[in-house]
Amino acid sequence: MESVLLGSVLSALATGFGALPVLVMKNATHKWRDILLAFAAGIMVAASTFSLIPQALDMSGIGVLTAGIALGTLTLLFLERFVPHLDLDHSKTFQGIDAKAILIIAAITLHNLPEGLAVGVSYATEDSSLGGLIAFSIGLQNAPEGLLVALFLVNQKMNRMKAFFIATMTGAVEIITSLGGYMLTSYVKNLVPYGLSFAAGAMLFIVYKELIPESHGDGHARSATLSFITGLLVMIYLIQIFG
Repeated sequence: MESVLLGSVLSALATGFGALPVLVMKNATHKWRDILLAFAAGIMVAASTFSLIPQALDMSGIGVLTAGIALGTLTLLFLERFVPHLDLDHSKTFQGIDAKAILIIAAITLHNLPEGLAVGVSYATEDSSLGGLIAFSIGLQNAPEGLLVALFLVNQKMNRMKAFFIATMTGAVEIITSLGGYMLTSYVKNLVPYGLSFAAGAMLFIVYKELIPESHGDGHARSATLSFITGLLVMIYLIQIFG
């Protein structure tokens, strides 16, 4: 229980770590943001395809894997459909701190819930290293998102410290779903392969729908592609060493 708590807290608070620069800066270069997003995408693809999916197959079969991936994908699709994940860096729709700005923060918070679930389920497996690897991959994805949220709020004339705090809290909600996923799958062992497959489907959806398009949206496709491949290889290396 201590390991899942530590892993989920570190992964969730990576959002706040990513938001730290907002305390001293107003803007982040598109290039480095895109490189970091693509690197996180590579990490998450490797974690899904070389850790989560093989683990789920070993514990069950292709039927359970398919059902879990489908459920994870549909869950994110549902959130995308009814609570759109807005592109904070490009959106020009919202110009003030009002109910609509609050909606943006709520949307990002809801999208973080399945990521916390992925961390918790991973810690519930017999593979003691899997949880740490998934927490690491989710944390890398959280960092640039935290920076974008904080920059958005600062650009809307919000106090820097308050913007940092709100950005951190959007990621902190992952701790709740992480602990919930861990406890549920720990007591109901048959749910573990479903949970792993669900996490894989959710992570792959985030990569293809969010991270890759965002990392290619500002003319840095080549740098982002190289960063993606680097992230993929780094995670494979970590899986080989600690997996």
